[in-house]
Amino acid sequence: MALAVVGTLLHHNVVNYDLILGAMLLGSAIGVPMAYLMPMTAIPQRTAMSHAFGSLAVGLIGAAEYYKLASLQEPGSFVLWALMFEMLLGFLTCTASVVAFAKLQEMMTTRPIMFAGQRALNVVVFAVALVCAGVLIFNPISSSLFPLFVGLALAFGVLLVIPIGGADMPTVIALLNSYAGLAASAMGFALDNKLLIIVGALDGTSGFILAMIMCKAMNRSFSNVLFGGFGQLAAGGAGAAEDRPVRSMSGEEAAPMLEMASSVAIIPGYGMAVAQAQHRVAELYAALEAQGGDVKFAIHPVAGRMPGHMNVLLAEADVPYDKLVELEDINPDMPQIDVALVIGANDTVNPAARDDPQSAIAGMPIIEADKARSVMIVKRGMSAGFAGIDNPIYFNENTQMLFGDAKKMAEQLVKELDALK
Repeated sequence: MALAVVGTLLHHNVVNYDLILGAMLLGSAIGVPMAYLMPMTAIPQRTAMSHAFGSLAVGLIGAAEYYKLASLQEPGSFVLWALMFEMLLGFLTCTASVVAFAKLQEMMTTRPIMFAGQRALNVVVFAVALVCAGVLIFNPISSSLFPLFVGLALAFGVLLVIPIGGADMPTVIALLNSYAGLAASAMGFALDNKLLIIVGALDGTSGFILAMIMCKAMNRSFSNVLFGGFGQLAAGGAGAAEDRPVRSMSGEEAAPMLEMASSVAIIPGYGMAVAQAQHRVAELYAALEAQGGDVKFAIHPVAGRMPGHMNVLLAEADVPYDKLVELEDINPDMPQIDVALVIGANDTVNPAARDDPQSAIAGMPIIEADKARSVMIVKRGMSAGFAGIDNPIYFNENTQMLFGDAKKMAEQLVKELDALK
């Protein structure tokens, strides 16, 4: 991106470096504090807003170029095609990213927003936007259609993301990253900027690859992701957890069980990230290893709210990389695991994804913690996960809840294990 910025600044069309310098200083004054002050748990939201700002910039530059070039271009010219494509992707990515931010920040419901005729409306809005684009390409002087085209692109971005549930947001973020890159690449064609074409294409294709990997990890259809048709919440997906009995224990009671366990699978999730408990969890891992236990970390590819979230946190805490095991490798061994210690994970260990075809997360691969001989779940309370549905594992006979902050609970477990030496 630095190469793209420098290459653009060296372009012969740049006529006023004072305005550019002022904009760069203003942007840096906003962006640098965001980067330093943003907690790890909010990185997905910040990423969504970065996509929104970047794609809005692409759309606005495209609009300016259209009004400047429309009267100078031959109808149907390649430049007009590139401008329409980049504006369509840019504006829809902007509003889609804002909705993704609102869902991740829980400023709006994280559940899918569905209504009668929704898919038909999506198709109509997108089709009319394409018709407007076609008219503007082959009849550039009909600029009165331009505001309608922009409005439809913005509206389609909203319609694309609202039917997607919060649990699927990591995949959406990856896809929006791809859209933003492809829009920038198309802008490079319109501006005849080869470096922007290359950098945008790299961003776009890598985003597509990541989105496909995420879809495979979550057992989602990539075509449905492209058109906002997944993540529907099944009726009655959330039950009355308060009416069902749960078993709980204190850290003092849990420590002897962990000490006697010959094998422990630690399953981290978003709750660990929120509590910033990765360093205490690393200490717990070291204490268990020192007592002769075989300890592994079971990592779900979409645990947290962005790809690789848990890997980043555990690497920060110096957990050996070879102790991180992916779900397809840990699941066959789970019935032989003495204790599955779930720290802040919810949807990624929810057996409803495996057992209930009507669940909002049906078909999503999970870490099968419920098959371990004993399950301990560190959690603040009985609230539902990001998908907004209850987790049956909480009520299993082999499950014990350790209610409390993940960081404080990990600290207590370490102290209790040290006391048992």
